[in-house]
Amino acid sequence: MNSGGAEARVRPDLVFRHPYFGRGAQLAASCDVTSLKDPDVLAHSRFNRATLKPTERNTMAEERRTKFAWMDVLLLVFLASLAVLNPVSEIHAQLILLSIGIFQVFERSFINLAGPRGGAYSILLKIGLASLLISHTGGLQPSINSIFYLIYYIPVVTAAMYSGPWGTLGWTALTSAAYCSFLIPALQEYRLTANGAKELAIRNLFFFLAAMLVNRFVMESRAQAERYRRVAEQLAESNRQLEKAQADARRSERLAALGQLSAGLAHEIRNPLGVIKGSAETLGRKLPSEDPVARELADYISGEVNRLNSLVSRFLSFAKPLELKKQPENILPILEHAIKAAQERWPDSSVKVERAYNGDVPPVSVDAELAEQVFKNLVFNAYEAMEAESGNLRVEVIKEFSDGRRGVEIAFSDTGPGVAPELREQIFNPFFTTKSYGVGLGLSIVSKIVDDHGGWIRLDPQAERGSCFRVFLPAD
Repeated sequence: MNSGGAEARVRPDLVFRHPYFGRGAQLAASCDVTSLKDPDVLAHSRFNRATLKPTERNTMAEERRTKFAWMDVLLLVFLASLAVLNPVSEIHAQLILLSIGIFQVFERSFINLAGPRGGAYSILLKIGLASLLISHTGGLQPSINSIFYLIYYIPVVTAAMYSGPWGTLGWTALTSAAYCSFLIPALQEYRLTANGAKELAIRNLFFFLAAMLVNRFVMESRAQAERYRRVAEQLAESNRQLEKAQADARRSERLAALGQLSAGLAHEIRNPLGVIKGSAETLGRKLPSEDPVARELADYISGEVNRLNSLVSRFLSFAKPLELKKQPENILPILEHAIKAAQERWPDSSVKVERAYNGDVPPVSVDAELAEQVFKNLVFNAYEAMEAESGNLRVEVIKEFSDGRRGVEIAFSDTGPGVAPELREQIFNPFFTTKSYGVGLGLSIVSKIVDDHGGWIRLDPQAERGSCFRVFLPAD
């Protein structure tokens, strides 16, 4: 056929007057034969395993909520407009546009169901639907001249959102290849001209340009979201530390106030106790030996006075400032003495002591006698909580850093009934006890000793069973 016959087949509104094809050997030098529609296809970047980490994919899934959003409504409106503008006879094109719209709306649910590779499947499916639309909308011209070539922007943008830079390039190359594949049947009848090849290359380059611009924005958004997440975590950790500091401050204030009260009461009680004890002893000496009941009552008075005097001494030891004799000590032998004291006090107990000592713990600057008093109290409490019959006591010693200070953390975990959540903040208060005996000064004194050493003691709220007390003693 001659060039005039070829030109008769050309629609006058082909693309930008840049011909892609010339028909026959005689038209090889002609530039005004059959031209393609401008294909600005944003090809989807390849969705590879190294591009997007699972945590990033999960973050994207959280950011893209699965509810039917107003953006989906706009998308359906735009696709419906394309279907209406398309000739009514193109029923296949309208069905394909409807399929693209439905899939776009339910894409998030599809990705969630498909699993880790859902994003890749989504991109492939959109490339397939876009190619199917191109193949049904070419009309009398080759399919590559379809006015719907811009539909390839949908898979390209999707790839840019789900992939990293290299993945975006890969998927864009695949989309570009899908579009250029329509050259194969076109070349059976037409010939690609120099101007046509140039315009086709420009359109494909625009695919890559648009893909990388979208991907750059998405990557910056991801990085910003990650920065916000880290800041939120830091703020949450700061809030937790602040709550702990506030709890410690409230406890210290209560201890200081009750300590002053205890000191005043102890001094006021101790003086009359001395008079009562002296009077009882004098009375006991002057009573006739033939009156054993009276002598026994005098002994009772003296014994109870001694018990009260011991209790007053404990009040005073709680109230008065401690005179620490600190020196660098290996904490493990001190801890072993406390455990041995508990085993000697309950020789028939079946409580099993499990030791988990870190061998490279640093020496700590402590008063050895007071440190042993702290450990004894905690170990004795654990035995008593398990009723000294059965259970497990785990004692763990590790090297730890707290508030930028190097030190040692000792954890005492038992399998007893534990401490009720509503009582956890009160257990370090003076005179608070859940036992049927005692005055509730044990943990208060322990807390005071640890505070004076510059450390802290806490009841671990995350203990799965029983109670877990953690003590931190600084090394310096």
